[in-house]
Amino acid sequence: MRRVAVIDYGMGNLRSVSKALETVSNQVTVEVTSDPEIILSASHVVFPGVGAIRDCMAELKRLQLDQVVIEAAASKPFLGVCLGMQALLSHSEENKGINALGIIPGEVRLFDIPHNTTGENLKVPHMGWNQVHQTCNHPLWGDIEQDSRFYFVHSYYVSPADPSVIAATSAYPDDFAAAIYKDNVFAAQFHPEKSQRAGLQLLENFVNWDGQS
Repeated sequence: MRRVAVIDYGMGNLRSVSKALETVSNQVTVEVTSDPEIILSASHVVFPGVGAIRDCMAELKRLQLDQVVIEAAASKPFLGVCLGMQALLSHSEENKGINALGIIPGEVRLFDIPHNTTGENLKVPHMGWNQVHQTCNHPLWGDIEQDSRFYFVHSYYVSPADPSVIAATSAYPDDFAAAIYKDNVFAAQFHPEKSQRAGLQLLENFVNWDGQS
């Protein structure tokens, strides 16, 4: 039986993530954990997160999970969500600049105060439902219609050094990376656990994924 470890470092809606994963398959054991042995022995790993990158990195280091995340992301199907996506990059502008895990080279940038086509200010954080445009044929997009809507809550967005790792874009109002991928790693800025049918389909695709893209 597949075992999914949801990394618990004190930041993230862990119950909703784990319940959503349990919903999509009765052939999967889901465990919310900060135990390195459980994380590294799982078949699949989910790295969620909400809040500030400074606190995220501080807690990962305090719990000695930073290297565990790096090792898990190098060895098995791995899903980063929201802050868990941003932490995979090299560096973030948040909190006057914070080094992140460096698994995928690139920067995390603050949205400029954006305007819509009529010149009206848009709010930061970007919060609510938005279309996600798939830019590659990845297994995690299986049975998800192009331009499906997913739920976002974020003030920062990722800017990978290599644009070819972008798996999907959204617009606010300019295009930004809504999902990225590299080998056995897939990461989404949106919250699949809050995104109803499309989000549950993505999680189902993840628990059935062998890590090949």
